[in-house]
Amino acid sequence: MTAVETNYREGLTQRLVNIYRDVDTAIIGAIADRVLARLDGASTPGIGAASLWDESSCLLISYADSITDGRKSPLACLGEFVETHLDDVIDSLHILPFFPSTGDDGFSVMDYRAVDPRLGSWGDLTNMSSSRKIMADVILNHGSRSSVWFRQFVDGEAPGSGYFLSVGDDFDVSHVIRPREHALLQPVTTVGGEKKVWCTFSEDQVDFDFSNPLLLEEFISIIIDFIDHGVRILRLDAVGFLWKETGTSCLNLRQTHAIIQLIRYIADIYDDETVIVTETNLPNQENLSYFGNGNEAHWIYNFSLPPLILYSLLFADSSILRRWSMSMPPALMGTSYLNFLSSHDGFGMRPTEGLLDETQRQRLLDRLEANGSLFSRRAKADGTTSVYEANTTLFSALEKSDGDPTGALISARFVAAYALMFGLEGIPAIYFNSLISAQNHTDGVARSGMKRGINRQKFEKDWLDDKLSDPMSRESIGLETLKNLLTIRKRQPAFHPNATQFTLQLGAELFGVWRQSHDRKQSIFAITNLCASEQALDLSAINLIDTENWHDLITKQQIESSGGYITMSPYQTVWITNHAAPASR
Repeated sequence: MTAVETNYREGLTQRLVNIYRDVDTAIIGAIADRVLARLDGASTPGIGAASLWDESSCLLISYADSITDGRKSPLACLGEFVETHLDDVIDSLHILPFFPSTGDDGFSVMDYRAVDPRLGSWGDLTNMSSSRKIMADVILNHGSRSSVWFRQFVDGEAPGSGYFLSVGDDFDVSHVIRPREHALLQPVTTVGGEKKVWCTFSEDQVDFDFSNPLLLEEFISIIIDFIDHGVRILRLDAVGFLWKETGTSCLNLRQTHAIIQLIRYIADIYDDETVIVTETNLPNQENLSYFGNGNEAHWIYNFSLPPLILYSLLFADSSILRRWSMSMPPALMGTSYLNFLSSHDGFGMRPTEGLLDETQRQRLLDRLEANGSLFSRRAKADGTTSVYEANTTLFSALEKSDGDPTGALISARFVAAYALMFGLEGIPAIYFNSLISAQNHTDGVARSGMKRGINRQKFEKDWLDDKLSDPMSRESIGLETLKNLLTIRKRQPAFHPNATQFTLQLGAELFGVWRQSHDRKQSIFAITNLCASEQALDLSAINLIDTENWHDLITKQQIESSGGYITMSPYQTVWITNHAAPASR
């Protein structure tokens, strides 16, 4: 064994022991040896995580079959769409679960090592990885009741017999924090008698038992397989729920963080261009903990951002968003926030805890309900339930606001939401359905029986092509407007995900930040009018240096640094900079 291999083995062993403090050291050592053999003694030169993203980085979130044509595989169809319409603005693609599955649009996985043949093949994914960074879901928390592993659990056969979590009546679940309202423990008849299995998310999705180190070894092997197939961004789905201990919340436990640290260590060894992303739909401070000490996630989802932007635009009030923005720590170099406004899930309400008071929270829910939102609820320890997430598309969520009760300015409000997000510290991510300004899909709810189906509509390619070829369609206008903003954004060093950010004090009706490039040569004042009426922007409030020439990147309008005001149209965003204006598209 070389010195490098010895060092890696020690690192693996140390991290495994930190997870499994009561497991025999011989077992830990054997696992470390097998993992090291799988890594094949890899030793990469290390480019540094800080080099893996910049101002041109942007992620598209899509189902494998978001667009189909009935001729080629859905994955191939998606790849073609991205190349045709988004080639110059999207560098990364999050393809939601593409495995054989029994439900939840892919999140109830039967086989982690296979691509659902109805969607395509590993070859399709490898082809896309040649021009895009591919993000795939590592669904660590649970697997399908119909999987081979679960059948083995029922039959008492290895390895699945030790993979799923069952607990006895002495296991105290009174403090468990739930994301759903169904019964947590579900009875299952096995060869060893009736057992109660743990089901965090649905009766079909049975939680794994990570107290078994062989299960973790299995998932390490799966992760390495993903990387071998060209996946460069690993999304650890629902990772906060991994570890369970009696009498605790069974959320964010020490062992969960230790498992992420191990996965990060292995990814760094095997391919140091691999990015780890944690998906933790939690209150803000809990979410931030998944950066660890720079040794856990490279990226964390900015879960508080979507509901706060909704609140700001629906009520023309920046105060809560501004206060939150001022309190957010800058992501350390080598880490980043992943900013998004909409996804296949709903707008989480737990990330608003400590940010919205109960009156504000209810005000937001009432407006979303009036705009057509549905609500998924979770069970609380006291026997009551509360709203866990609002299920709606972003476009429909913004339909009517306080200042625009008829919804006449909905398109402007929708663009404002994205323009505001594009100006913030972090990497932007856009959900496919938002990219084309999709409205609530109530038929999807009726067909799937899931409230989340409201924002999981799939599209036929010919239909979508017709819409996008019509310059006056909602779909075409939305796509072209967002593409134009992204084209401008990707050329601005001050929009690097880790560039300096300070929150501006511009009153309730405006929200703005100052961004500055790493070399301090470019400043951008990114400011959005949150109102359905014109607002005056006092230029003296944004510190335009007299020796610089200032202009708005979006309108190309020259801005006088000597003071005065500029009038901002309803929901207008300005990106005022001292940098040379990019060429027009």
